Amino acid sequence: MAVAQQIRNWFEHFHANPEVSWEEKETTKEIERILTEMEVPFKTFEDVTGAVAEIGEGESVIAVRADIDALWQEVDGVYQANHSCGHDGHMAMVLGALTYLKEEDLGCRIRFIFQPAEEKGNGSNAMIDRGVVDGVSYMFGIHLRPQEELPLGKASAAIRHGAAYFVEGKISGVDAHGARPHQGVNAIDPLLAIGQFLKTIQFSPYEAYSVKLTNIQAGGESLNIIPGSAKFGLDIRAQSNVMLQQLQKRIDTGIQQIAKLYTTKIDLEWTDYTPAAEVSAEAAAIAREGILGVIGEEGLAEDIVTSGSDDFHFYTIRNPKLKATMIGLGANLGPGLHHPAMTFNRNALVTGAEILAETLKHASFKAQ
Repeated sequence: MAVAQQIRNWFEHFHANPEVSWEEKETTKEIERILTEMEVPFKTFEDVTGAVAEIGEGESVIAVRADIDALWQEVDGVYQANHSCGHDGHMAMVLGALTYLKEEDLGCRIRFIFQPAEEKGNGSNAMIDRGVVDGVSYMFGIHLRPQEELPLGKASAAIRHGAAYFVEGKISGVDAHGARPHQGVNAIDPLLAIGQFLKTIQFSPYEAYSVKLTNIQAGGESLNIIPGSAKFGLDIRAQSNVMLQQLQKRIDTGIQQIAKLYTTKIDLEWTDYTPAAEVSAEAAAIAREGILGVIGEEGLAEDIVTSGSDDFHFYTIRNPKLKATMIGLGANLGPGLHHPAMTFNRNALVTGAEILAETLKHASFKAQ
C-alpha cells in the first residue's frame, strides 16, 4: 500500500477511536500492532500508556514526539472523547515519517515517542521520568495549526507557545437561610469579587498575558438557601515563563486578600502547568531545511507565536542541553483547535510526514 494512503488510513482509525488522557490503552495497542507489522523494535510501559520505537544505528540519538490523547468535550449534545486538537493526525504523520525513514541510510538512531496525556500537561514528564529522552541531542514535534495562523501549503520551523497554568479554587463559607443572611457566609460574594479582581490585574502592555474564570459552581435548586461553598476554575496564560510566575504571585495574593475581606477560607490548587517554548535556533534551522526540501521557499512561513501551550516544552525545560523545536503545519484547520467540530484538509498529513522525515534525516547527520 502506498505510504500516503496508509497515513490516511491510520488517521481515520485514530480519529474514529479517541481516548482521553491516561486512558489511551487501545490507541497504544494499535500503535504496538502497527510497529510490530512494520518490524520496528519498540517498548511500552507497565504503569502508563504510550510507546517508544527506534530505528537506525550508532551512539547518537535524536527523537520525534507524537501526542496520542483526545479531549473530553460535548459534541452534538453528548460528552465524549474527541480528537479536536489534531493528535490523531500527529500520530499518523509520525508513523508516516517512520515508514519513509526505516529503509533509509541514517546518521544515527531515531527515537519515535508516542506520548500520552498532553492535554493534561504532564504526559511529557511521565516520559522523561521513564528515560525516553536520555541521550537525545535533537528533538522535534509537529502540530496542525488553525487557519488564521497558517493556511494549507505553509509550514513554520517553530511554534513559540506561551506558558499556562490552571487553578482549581474552593470557597468554604457557611450555609444560611435566605431570610437570615447574617447567620452565614455567602460563598457567592467572594466568588464575584474574584471575578472583578481579575480584571484589575495589569502588567506591561508589551507583555502578552491573560487571566479568566472558566468554571463556577455554587448553590443548588433551592433559591432560599445562601450557599456556603463554591468552586471555581481559572485559566492563566503568558507568553513567557517569567510573566506566568508574576501572574501566579499576584493572583495568589489577591485571592487570599479577598478571603480575609469576606472572612472565609479559599483554597487554591495550581494544576497542569505547561511552560513557554524554549526553541533551539539550531533545531529550528534543521526543521527549516526539512520544510524547504519538501515544499520549497514558497511554503516556508515565519515562526508561529501563540498563547496556546503544549507540554512538549518540558522536554527542554528539564533537559537544557536538548535542542528542540515543534514544526507548525498549515492545513486550513477550522473553526479552531479544541472546537468540537474541528476539521482540516487531510492532504496536509502526507506533507507533514514528508517534512518530518526530511527534518529527521538532516538531524541524524548533524547529531553524529
